[in-house]
Amino acid sequence: MTQQVRYQLFLPKPLSDRFEALAARPGTSKSAILVDAVTAWLNRRGTSELEDRFGIRLDRMTAGIGRIERDNHIQIETEALLVRYVLAVLPPLAENDQAGRALAAKRFEAFIAQVGKQIAAGRRTFPVGLGQTADNDQ
Repeated sequence: MTQQVRYQLFLPKPLSDRFEALAARPGTSKSAILVDAVTAWLNRRGTSELEDRFGIRLDRMTAGIGRIERDNHIQIETEALLVRYVLAVLPPLAENDQAGRALAAKRFEAFIAQVGKQIAAGRRTFPVGLGQTADNDQ
């Protein structure tokens, strides 16, 4: 049996009346009700402590995710503008220009292979952030 400590406390009359009515029910005791109430109150305070402890870290992670979303938006917009520019500047291939289509397919395959190599090696073409340098061991 765990050691118990006796406390004396004072309750306002309306709260005391509710407490007495609850304690009068079969299978309950004043001590059990108070233990449950104090435990629940302390557990709620513990939730606040967890928020205090991890809140700063979670806020930092949320800001990081926001930066990732912003960077992705910039990347997508950049790629879209580049594609639009390339399509506007380069003339389309003639229907019967098989040599041009073969060269385009070869260039595209080389491009995809280079992207795959960069990703597999974990390298980036541009710096990740301010003060950081790109890892371009090509």
